[in-house]
Amino acid sequence: MSARAIGRLLDRLEERGVECHSLMVVRDGRVVAEGWWAPYSAERPHLLYSLTKSFTSVAVGLAITDGLLALDDRVVDVLPDHVPDDISEQARRLTVHHLLSMTVGNREDSLTEAWQLEPDDLVKGFLRTPFPDAAGSRHVYDNSTTYVLARMVERVRGSDLPEFLDERLFAPMGIDHAEWDRVASGAAFGFHGLHLTTEAIAAFGELLLRGGRWHDRQLVPRAWVDLATTRHVDTLPLPNWLRNPDFESGYGYQFWISRHGYHGHGSYGQYCVVVPEHDLVIAVTGAVVPTDALPGLFWECLFPGLDDPGTTEDDETLADRLRHLTLAPVPGSPGPAHPVEAKADSSAPHSPLPDGTAVIVTPVDSTEAVATQSHGTHAAATQVAGTAVVPAPIGGTEAAVAPADGTPAVATPANETQAAATQVVGTAVVPAPIGGTEAAAAPVHGTPVVATPVDGTAVVSAPADATPVVGATGDGAVVGGRGGGGWVVWLGEGVEVAVGFGEWWESSPLGRPIVAAGAWQGDRFVADIYVITTPHRVRLVVEGGTASAAWNVVPLTGPSLALHVTAPLMTRPDVS
Repeated sequence: MSARAIGRLLDRLEERGVECHSLMVVRDGRVVAEGWWAPYSAERPHLLYSLTKSFTSVAVGLAITDGLLALDDRVVDVLPDHVPDDISEQARRLTVHHLLSMTVGNREDSLTEAWQLEPDDLVKGFLRTPFPDAAGSRHVYDNSTTYVLARMVERVRGSDLPEFLDERLFAPMGIDHAEWDRVASGAAFGFHGLHLTTEAIAAFGELLLRGGRWHDRQLVPRAWVDLATTRHVDTLPLPNWLRNPDFESGYGYQFWISRHGYHGHGSYGQYCVVVPEHDLVIAVTGAVVPTDALPGLFWECLFPGLDDPGTTEDDETLADRLRHLTLAPVPGSPGPAHPVEAKADSSAPHSPLPDGTAVIVTPVDSTEAVATQSHGTHAAATQVAGTAVVPAPIGGTEAAVAPADGTPAVATPANETQAAATQVVGTAVVPAPIGGTEAAAAPVHGTPVVATPVDGTAVVSAPADATPVVGATGDGAVVGGRGGGGWVVWLGEGVEVAVGFGEWWESSPLGRPIVAAGAWQGDRFVADIYVITTPHRVRLVVEGGTASAAWNVVPLTGPSLALHVTAPLMTRPDVS
């Protein structure tokens, strides 16, 4: 594939205001381009939102393969203890097929109403909602259907959904970092909440492209992959979306049928795109606002360069660009050397902070940024060849991941043209560099596998010419590194955030990592606070004794910042 085609895609993403956090393009089983926009990084899992549904579909297929479930099994028969006394005849008829294809007969997403009807039992609440149309007659996107599917799989399997997918899918693929958000009962949402790295998303796409085969193992029956990615029903324009032909080309079993191939999709631009006709997989994470941009830009920019090898010079230019991807840091100056206090004004809709929250901005030198919520242990983050950051663990030895034979493998670029350093996991190897030679012998099909962080130590990426990042130990410790100072910002509710000046600082005050940078702009303090395992960040502004905060895109599980930086995230969603 032409490097210029990838470059055109990056240009068009910028022109359309599409905020990507990562991009991986795989052609003929080989990674041809990969990049992460700092402070996002290769090792960091990212919330997939509704792309999770495609993984739940695979779990359903495996349960059917095992003879535990069938497409014509009814919800009322598999989950009889969740059937309401006043169930309608239409609800009684709903089957696995209707749930998978979202053709249950409703006219809008039932999630909110179902929670309201039965706050402690979404399955029962779903069965109580109205179904005015005949089952199977039309597609209406509905999160509740996938939640019910997850509970059906768990019932017939006798284990929870994450455990089942770990055993049958993730572990055989070398993916050991899958994280799940859960409802208050502890159950995985099923329709959203899975966190994976970009490589894991691409690996999932490769698995599907190869008909469910991973190396020499048939993990998912080819018949199920074919059935799940076949159009079962026409689709209508999505509510509150701009018209997008790749969401109006039909729906499979928890997969969207595209003009080219098919894709799994999650809110705000989480994509796993599979184009069998071109042996192409595209994985994307981001905070995408334009609802008509993707996946159309992939066809527009990449297809013309599919069979163009390009030039070495083009490859080197692209590799350099991919190494330096970054979201814009906050410009400004270090500001005053004394603490500044303010009260949060939360009159704007969807404020991340409760009204009246005390906000305190305390300047610190990077060497003073130590644990605020734990034991004070810390580890400095180290930059490797300008392409990735590999932390030194607490014990002081170099971070590495051991492949199957036990030989340590430190993440280092194979040459100057490699897009990003990745680590060896299991028996597979790092993706091939852009425009360079293979880093090692390619695995079967050249499919990518997932690089995972070591010992729970946090990792933050930075462009090659950026100030070194500050890392964290993963237990709430804020880690000081080289370079300038920053601030510790108190945001109430136990949320104490490390904010770097000219560099990204990381902290985990309530268990989930936060990465932040900021600056003073005259008399105003501005900070971008990334909930780094999600598409979301908060822009904090402190001026004249008043603090305001706003999300870039509001989390679908509610606006509270404290909620979304608490591990584990266990919440009932208020909106669909």
